[in-house]
Amino acid sequence: MQKLLITGASGFLGWNLCQVARANWEVHGIYDRHPIEIPDVSLHQIDLTNADLVTAEIERIAPVAVIHTAAASSPNFCQAHPAKSYLINVTATENLAKVCFQAKIPFVFTSTDLVFDGTQPPYQETDPVSPINIYGEQKVAAEQAILAVYPRATICRMPLMFGNAPPTATSFIQPWIESLTSDRSLQLFVDEFRTPVSAITAAQGLLLALQLAPGIIHLGGKERISRYEFGRLLAEVFNFDPALLSPMKQQDLPMSAPRAADVSFDIRKAIEFGYQVPSLRSQLLAAITV
Repeated sequence: MQKLLITGASGFLGWNLCQVARANWEVHGIYDRHPIEIPDVSLHQIDLTNADLVTAEIERIAPVAVIHTAAASSPNFCQAHPAKSYLINVTATENLAKVCFQAKIPFVFTSTDLVFDGTQPPYQETDPVSPINIYGEQKVAAEQAILAVYPRATICRMPLMFGNAPPTATSFIQPWIESLTSDRSLQLFVDEFRTPVSAITAAQGLLLALQLAPGIIHLGGKERISRYEFGRLLAEVFNFDPALLSPMKQQDLPMSAPRAADVSFDIRKAIEFGYQVPSLRSQLLAAITV
């Protein structure tokens, strides 16, 4: 099998991607601070902000393609630590793009729906970016840096994602399940809308992106839903008590990073390329172990 290099292997999306990809690839995963083991995946520890180390490691592994999922992905963390998160989200990304360009291998980068301000959904790939927090700004900067050094790279903007998670990471849904399993109440936003997908669906989309024409593509879901509505669906699918859920608004919870109201994706382009998105109910049943 051909070698595929995946960064962020100890993160939520990278861990799931490694497991989906290993069926058809010889997968090599890169992690930094959180050692992890994944069956049938070769793991390598490396600091992606060190350009020389990145170049040497990619030359040694000799992958035929790279999917870059590693990121400082918490908007609140980025808002509080802009310099540190910039090194991870922008500098490391530009380093990888340069190395892949020089090696003449495909480079797929995972961006975010938070490059938009949430005022004119659903968003197509051609819509102008308009981030309202530092995390979104850094992802925009990374996108621009990639296209400047490697115009034929593929940028996949990802939505809110859920699914099983490794010990080293989590998705937004794990704390919800913990609360509902323990019969603790859960307040969820009614005024923040996304088009979420499971990490399994996202991983399949990223692997499809390796075969696509270069450029930007949105790998969201088909269903626009608030976090509160998602919580209701979760409770219904897994027989949690829906009375534990209560609605709240973004303004009721002070956060470091501003949140956009509606960054739903238009995914017609991805679907035309063969991206398949099951219903949210089906994805929950397939992706979550409760």
